[in-house]
Amino acid sequence: MHRAEQGIELEEIMTRRNTASEETSSPNEYSLVQDTSLRRRLAFSFFLLGLVNNVLYVIILSAALDLVASVPKGLVLFCNIAPSLVAKVGWPYLLKGEIRYQRRIIGCCSLSFIGMVMVGSFDHLLFKLLGICCASFSCGLGEITFLQLITRYHPSTLMAHCVGYFASGTGAAGLVGAALWWLLRQIGVQIGIFICSLLPFALPLVWFFIIPQPESMSTSQRVAAGYASVPIEEETDDESAAVLDPAQIAPVALTADDKWALLSPVLAKYMLPLFSVYLFEYIINQGVSPTLLYPVPNPYAPKVWQFLIKDLKDYYPLWQLVYQTFVFLSRSSLTFGLPPIPVKFLALPAIIQGMILIILTTESAAAIFGQHGATLDLLLISLEGLCGGLAYVNVYYHLGHEEVDPVVVRDSSVANEHGQTSSAVQASNSTSAAPPVRDPVTDAQWRQQAKEFRMGSMGFADSFGILLASLIAMPTEVGLCRLQELRGDILCLKV
Repeated sequence: MHRAEQGIELEEIMTRRNTASEETSSPNEYSLVQDTSLRRRLAFSFFLLGLVNNVLYVIILSAALDLVASVPKGLVLFCNIAPSLVAKVGWPYLLKGEIRYQRRIIGCCSLSFIGMVMVGSFDHLLFKLLGICCASFSCGLGEITFLQLITRYHPSTLMAHCVGYFASGTGAAGLVGAALWWLLRQIGVQIGIFICSLLPFALPLVWFFIIPQPESMSTSQRVAAGYASVPIEEETDDESAAVLDPAQIAPVALTADDKWALLSPVLAKYMLPLFSVYLFEYIINQGVSPTLLYPVPNPYAPKVWQFLIKDLKDYYPLWQLVYQTFVFLSRSSLTFGLPPIPVKFLALPAIIQGMILIILTTESAAAIFGQHGATLDLLLISLEGLCGGLAYVNVYYHLGHEEVDPVVVRDSSVANEHGQTSSAVQASNSTSAAPPVRDPVTDAQWRQQAKEFRMGSMGFADSFGILLASLIAMPTEVGLCRLQELRGDILCLKV
């Protein structure tokens, strides 16, 4: 049978497990959720991690004109995205065994610092682009690392709390990064870059001194996370029955088949909506928004527009400011207490985003809005930011809540090898010799690695969408400017 059918079976079983697990909550877990001090420390820690990890990405894009004025800005965007995509693809899919978070965080800090120092120290274009690549790789690896770290905080309500504040921090990075660079560039580009190179040191400071470590929490929480032994229900006098045959104990590492079995149910459910949102979003931001130009407001125009727009070059920064503001607001939706989007509606932001792309592209090419063009553009770009942020935070919220059954994944992996459905493998197992078993601790560690893999693997969707959008956006911008020239609008030529 096809892998798609196996993925559907796995998804149905996991959904039933999630529903059952959410209906029960132990008193110990309830006390963890009600611990105000713990929740505040986690909120502050993950907000700061999201902010600092993503702010360099925004600063590099904001400083593109100052850093490499002689090359296309699409090249800077490519160097700021491609290494991040490599990190998000390479680490989750190639890594085996337990994640060493302390080592990763120190590595991300070091690589970001080196990258920014290279950008500020060298005049040669090649070294500047290499520094941007280092910072980008660190940003991508850092994002998946912190999302994977969130899976170690239990129960699921506490995990959702962490997801909400991390997403809010990444949203705030857009506003903080743009504002910070606007201030720092006043004292000099090189000095500003060197000051920004110190920001990554906040990551290990948070790790060592602020964030509650999963290993240092109460035993009840560590049991929930899968790092304490699970008691055996009843003892036996048969010593041989208490000893597991080493050949029967499965290794604590995800195989390639395990990873495919974990990934296949979420391809259409989570990855496709996230990829589509970011693809449409960045085509708008990089290819369409630069061409949304209108005459500078005259003295009879509304006072707001006279204040905001003094020159043609003010339109694009305004669109970006509006976009980043609404991304921050929507990524913070969970922290504001708003309910998450139901799973069945996760594709809705991508659909709306696609419609916004079509409308704004038509407006740029044919000026269908007339004299109200700037105002309607502002509203549509606000909606664009809302859709992008909602897709991000809700995908990771729902993914973090899903539990994984190692037996089901194992059966799906075996089915992949033999071309059977998971149900056929289960039927075969029931009439054959017992398969290799896991002891309780090993089984819990396998579940944790599975959750970490799924959270980390999701980063491929948004980064690939941005990378593909950067390639589409360059000819889109050129084509729209030519269409404007054909209808007699030469504002593109004046920018």
